[in-house]
Order: sequence, then structure tokens, then C-alpha cells
Amino acid sequence: MPLSRLLTLIIGITLILGLMLWLVNSLYWLYSYIAFTQPFLANLLLLLLVVLMAALVTAFVYYALLFRAGEQKSRRKQRPAPQIPAAKTEAAGETLKAIRQQVGQIQDEVARQALLSRSREIEATLSRGELQVVVFGTGSAGKTSLVNAIIGRMIGKVDAPMGTTEVGETYSLKLKGMNREILITDTPGILEAGVAGTEREQLARQLATEADLLLFVVDNDLRRSEYQPLRTLAEIGKRSLIVLNKTDLYTETDKETILARLRERVRAFIGTNDVVAISANPQSATLENGEIFQPEPEIMPLLRRMAAVLRAEGEDLVADNILLQSQRLGDEARKIIDSQRRRQAEKVVERFQWIGAGVVSVTPLPVVDLLATAAVNAQMVVEIGKIYGCELNLERGRELALSLAKTLASLGIVKGAIQLLSTALQFNVATIVVGKAIQGVTAAYLTRIAGRSFIEYFRHNQDWGDGGITEVVQRQFQLNRRDEFMQEFVQQAIARVIKPLTAKSPAEVEIERSDR
Repeated sequence: MPLSRLLTLIIGITLILGLMLWLVNSLYWLYSYIAFTQPFLANLLLLLLVVLMAALVTAFVYYALLFRAGEQKSRRKQRPAPQIPAAKTEAAGETLKAIRQQVGQIQDEVARQALLSRSREIEATLSRGELQVVVFGTGSAGKTSLVNAIIGRMIGKVDAPMGTTEVGETYSLKLKGMNREILITDTPGILEAGVAGTEREQLARQLATEADLLLFVVDNDLRRSEYQPLRTLAEIGKRSLIVLNKTDLYTETDKETILARLRERVRAFIGTNDVVAISANPQSATLENGEIFQPEPEIMPLLRRMAAVLRAEGEDLVADNILLQSQRLGDEARKIIDSQRRRQAEKVVERFQWIGAGVVSVTPLPVVDLLATAAVNAQMVVEIGKIYGCELNLERGRELALSLAKTLASLGIVKGAIQLLSTALQFNVATIVVGKAIQGVTAAYLTRIAGRSFIEYFRHNQDWGDGGITEVVQRQFQLNRRDEFMQEFVQQAIARVIKPLTAKSPAEVEIERSDR
């Protein structure tokens, strides 16, 4: 209690006691004076004095209790609530705000609602500030035994399990010296056989990526199949402790050897102190009298290290994890939007490639290049840009289309496309028909390469990348000359270009009949 408040309390009590003594003395003098002449009034005065004293005592006790309750409430208010670092909180909040803006662009209702739901979950986690500890590892490493041992030894209240066995059980715990609630989750085992095992492993990995602190449980030296997921989780920023379980099965020398190997393998991303040895469920032993002796779990090294990490780094772990989850959700939203835009842009390219083919087919030119369809391709560029949020005028679209057309010609792709398509078409239609349709089909093929190149250009914020336009165009040419694509493209070309060119008009049919 502050000194000023203590002095105020002492002075107040002294003053009250002085007034009470003065009042009692005055009433006693009055009672003595009246008792000689009016005994009844004297007795009434005495009763009044007793009631007054009782009221004063009651008031004193009441206000003393009220003062004590106020002190306790003040102390509770003064206890600092756990605060997540402000910079990381703001970054996570900005990411979630950007996600909500992006969600409006997603056409898939299921994907949109899933993103909104997950963003609300992250916001709830941000407000609650729980510490999520996830136990991860193979099914045979003893994860469940470890969770049971922790629950049995952890100081504080243990709530009933939450969740289901398919995704692991979660328990709520309290640790002395920490204001935050701790949630500890037992995940399904990894590296299990079969389809069901693979699905459970995916759930376990998802839970691991959402952990504030990861307990990676092993029962021997790390296998390659265990090292890889541990390294991957460390690379995305997961704080991990490696727990060597079942040490009761090893001699002291073997245990120290395994610990040394573990620390050496992971020293690049996990500290030496974060590799601990325990025995969560020691094997029972038969005594001489035939009784079965069950040793107590030995997990104190892990509890001490886990408590030290959570107390020292808990606030940063929560903040880092929330920021990571927000960024991952933002990346997922961007991928969905990018995939949606790509599908829309590819439909635009599909439409314009056959428009270009039609233009060239009806007005054949001596040389096949994209200059012949500059106006068509300029409009294609404008529409692709609009899908990616870039408003271009037709003049700018024409400049981009001509620039790419010159690149196609300078790289020899125009000539290569003619040769490639001539060969492919000769296996499907007559040579005379090929000669008549080759310009239109080649125009469609080049428009496709141009359109796919522009998709990459707009996907990367109107940037051709380090390799420039040349690298992008060459990559698209290689992708679009693969056998599986050429077979499909040739079939579409026959249906959309060659058949309309070879079909006879009603006037031509009538002339042939008259000649006969």
C-alpha cells in the first residue's frame, strides 16, 4: 500500500476513534445527569447508545471489507495483461484486412467462405492469445504417452479433451507464472501406410504449421523421413523442441550417443538445449515378490525446457504464429485469385486465337506473322489486362502486340511454327488443303503463344522478369509444342479453320450440278 494512503487511513481511524470517545463520554455524562430525575429517559438513552455503537461497529466493518475488496481489484487491474508485440499485431491485422478485400474478387463461393472463416479464426486467436503446443511425430514414438504424462505432471487445472481422435485431442492447461492459457494437442502419427494414413498425416502437418511451439517426438536417431518435415517446419519459422522418448530402453551411454547425434543433425536450425531426453511411459518391472512395479514418467527435463521457452518467448511465439498464419492465408487467397484470373485470361486467348485465324484465312498474305492481326491482338491484350486490373487503351495494347510480334519473328518462332504445323497437319488432311489453311492455323498458334506470354506479363505486375520478353516467349513456345498439346490444337484447327475453308457453298454445289 502506498505510504500516503496508509497515513490517510491512520489519521482517519484516529479521528473516528476520538469522536467516538467524545460521544460516549458526552452521552455518559448526560445519562448520569438524567438518571437522578428521570430514570425512564435515562434507560431509553442507554438503549439508544447501544444501538448507535452497534451501527458504528457495523459501518466500520463494512467499509473495511469494502476497502480490502477495492485493494484486490486495484491489484488485478495493475497486473499487466499479456500483450502481443504491436508491430507484428499491426502486420497481421493489415494482412487480414487485405484478405477481406481480396475475398470480394473470388468467384468460387466455397473458397470465399472458407477464407472468411479462417480469417475470423485467426482474429479470434489474436484476441484470445492462447499458446498452442502441438505434439508431432511418428505413431510409434509415444506422442500420446507424452501428452498423458504432461497432463499428469503439469501444475494447474486440466480441462476435458477437445477435438476428435481423427485430428488429435486438445487439452487446456495452466502453467504457474503465465497468464496465457496453454492448449496442447496430440496429432495423428506421420509416415503411416495406406490412404487413411496419408490423410491423417496431412491433418497432423496442418496442425503442426499452426503451432506456437512444436514438440517433435522421436524414439531414436532421426530418419530421413522425419528430418525432412522437421526441417520444413523450421524453415517456415516453427519453434521446435526435439523430444527423445523411451530412454528407459537405452543404457546411459547409448542415450548420450543418440542425443549427441540428434543435436549434431539439427544444429543448423535447433539449439542444443532444445533437444531433451525423457521417458513418458517407462516399462514396468516385476519385483522379487511377483508384484508389478510401474516407474513414474520422467519428463521433468522437457517440462523445465518447455516452461522456460514459453515464459521467455511466449508473446513473440504467439505474434509470430499469428503473423505467419495471416501471411499464409493471404498467399492462399492470392493463389485462388491468380488461378481464377488465369482461367478467365486463357478463355480470352482461346477466343482471339480463332478470331485471328479467321481474319488471316479469308485474307491470305504472302508472309505469316502477327503484324497481320495486330488489331485483333491489341484488343486481346486490352482484355487480358482488364482481367488483371490493368486498364490499357487500345493504342497501348497495339504497342505491346507489335513488340511481341517482332520478338516472335526475330527468334525464328514464326518460321518454326509454320514448319511444325505443316508437318502436323499433313498427317491429318490432304496436302492441298494444308497449303490453303496453313496461314490461318499458324496465326492462331502464334496468337496463342502471344496471349500466354501476356498472361505471364500481367501476372507479374506488367514485368517480363529478369530474362525479359525473349525468355517468356521462348518458354511459351516450348510449352505449346509438346505432343499432347499439338494433338489437341490440330484437332481444333481442323474443326474451326480447315473444315469451314473446304466446305462448299450452295452456289458452288449448284454450278457443279449444272456442269454435269
